[in-house]
Amino acid sequence: MQDYASTLNKTSYQEVAPVPHRFPKMEVENISKVYSGKGKQLLTVLQNINIKIFSREFICLVGTSGCGKSTLLNIIAGLLAPSAGEILIDGQSVTGRPGSDRGMVFQGYTLYPWLTVAQNVAFGLQFQGMSKGDQRDQVNYFLNVVGLENFANNYPRQLSGGMKQRVAIARALANEPAVLLMDEPFGALDAQTKEQMQEFLLDLWEKTHMTVLMITHDVEEAIYLSQRIYVLGVGQVKGEIPICLPTHRELSIKLSPEFIDIKRQVMSTMRQHH
Repeated sequence: MQDYASTLNKTSYQEVAPVPHRFPKMEVENISKVYSGKGKQLLTVLQNINIKIFSREFICLVGTSGCGKSTLLNIIAGLLAPSAGEILIDGQSVTGRPGSDRGMVFQGYTLYPWLTVAQNVAFGLQFQGMSKGDQRDQVNYFLNVVGLENFANNYPRQLSGGMKQRVAIARALANEPAVLLMDEPFGALDAQTKEQMQEFLLDLWEKTHMTVLMITHDVEEAIYLSQRIYVLGVGQVKGEIPICLPTHRELSIKLSPEFIDIKRQVMSTMRQHH
């Protein structure tokens, strides 16, 4: 299992202190994306994007609609080829191919409605040559991690929106990715459920310290969840903002002066480059 899984086994879900940062877990190096238009006209969506994510960090990428957030995440996931640049994980280039080293959670739940919760979580494991017994253990383990062990035999239609997204997260974690990629995973939820899922995700990260890159247009969500924020504006990284808040955060921290100051800084950076 990856570090976060073995960590959970050893600590019975107690919080783990981050290890010192030495080498980036993932590097986005000089990524550009250019589309051809009519005639010889070119449309530059991304230009020389450089991002570093260290092991066990939670990083958010924010920006307004149309700035290229989803395009960048799709390139990192291997779903879209860049025009230039490369993606490195643990120093190894992974440009141009999807892989189990990058787990992906989309805004839509992307669950198979004809499969049970357990079968959805096990879907990717079937292609790894894992025995049925090991698949069952892996599924049970990660359903327990996301608190859905009692819903293993339910179908997606029987779950709430937040529960469906937990299944999607469990499915991504079951493949033990080096980096978990999240594309506005709570964008389709109502405000109350969204905050509940933010609490759930932060609690999950505190317990596991999995490495996460999440894109969102919700600045408060990004500040609440992350350790650093990259601000993307018109296809370029326009700012990197550290989040100097306690690791453990209650929702009430969103009303604190420190939180509001960070929000003001992020919003100012976004406005400057919109």
